[in-house]
Amino acid sequence: MKDNALLKLEGFGQSIWLDFISRGMLNSGELLRLINEDGVSGVTSNPAIFEKAIAESNDYDDAIHSLASEGKSAGVIYEELAVADIRRSADLFRPLYDRMEGRDGFVSLEVSPHLARDIAGTILEARHLWARLDRPNVLIKVPGTLEGLTAIRQLISEGINVNVTLLFGLPRYQAVAEAYLAGLEERAASGLPLERISSVASFFLSRIDVLVDPLLEKKLLKGGPLTDRVAMLRGTVAIASAKEAYQLYKKIYDTDRFHKLTVRGAMPQRVLWASTSSKNPAYSDVKYMEVLIGPNTVNTVPLETLTAYRDHGNPALRLEINLEETKQMLKQLKEIDIDLDRVTMQLENEGIEKFVKPFDKLMEKLEQKKNTAAQA
Repeated sequence: MKDNALLKLEGFGQSIWLDFISRGMLNSGELLRLINEDGVSGVTSNPAIFEKAIAESNDYDDAIHSLASEGKSAGVIYEELAVADIRRSADLFRPLYDRMEGRDGFVSLEVSPHLARDIAGTILEARHLWARLDRPNVLIKVPGTLEGLTAIRQLISEGINVNVTLLFGLPRYQAVAEAYLAGLEERAASGLPLERISSVASFFLSRIDVLVDPLLEKKLLKGGPLTDRVAMLRGTVAIASAKEAYQLYKKIYDTDRFHKLTVRGAMPQRVLWASTSSKNPAYSDVKYMEVLIGPNTVNTVPLETLTAYRDHGNPALRLEINLEETKQMLKQLKEIDIDLDRVTMQLENEGIEKFVKPFDKLMEKLEQKKNTAAQA
């Protein structure tokens, strides 16, 4: 274990969260083993993860049969299953959360992806899930859409922990940070405590390269004087964006505005690297872990990436290396007429759909299982 690369990340100030959850992992003790042996300090979930866990296993069949026999709808059955798994996971991380005084040890559950553009619906469901989970070390995932900004501010003001998900662009990140700070300020103005209110801003990385790389390939085919520059940008844009986001994070939380809140016990909203599995087989399977190690950050990874990093990761502080080069990369992107803001807006819209589809697929599967149980 002393040579486990994952265990060394804590020494650099980075938390590793698992981007997966299933009842099988909980029942077998696998999640507890990952906590104890690999230093995993949190879990994130999303509709696609629960769709895979519930629809592709028999681990939930008894619970589904029981709930179906009570006449529960597919939506209610999903919530019962998800809440049970999130509570059990949160309880496993509770000792770490207490030891870290609320700075780590979180488990995330997402509001319905159908609410991504619905302010009131997001707030209501987030309140509902927060109350149902009834654990201090849970985060309610809220998409970082324009509509989500209002919800984030309101939920933080109410003391509800928020994982801001589906972040792709730097301008939107600044707006998310503003919403977080404004929520804390509203709460402070009401005389309410700020201690242990937690939030993370989750940047989806590999999907940026998945969209930008083909745009670069098209420009390469056209040739021209900028060919060498275009070639060098392949597979670099997501990491360049993440590095720039971290510099923004440092500026935002090193201001008099935030320092006034820290006196009341406020914590910064950490940046979290999500979508960190390599989608391009030509890239290293630890590409989005290796170069993004830095203080006060979180990297949430699927099991395959976690296993790969344990095997051949090489931890070192790299998040702030070559920052001038990073700025030049983003500048060059503009020079070759690739609008990163437009790209990230496209990714946001596609990201919502990527969660809606598995959510709806899961509802259909639960409806089938419910009907089968009713006939038994």
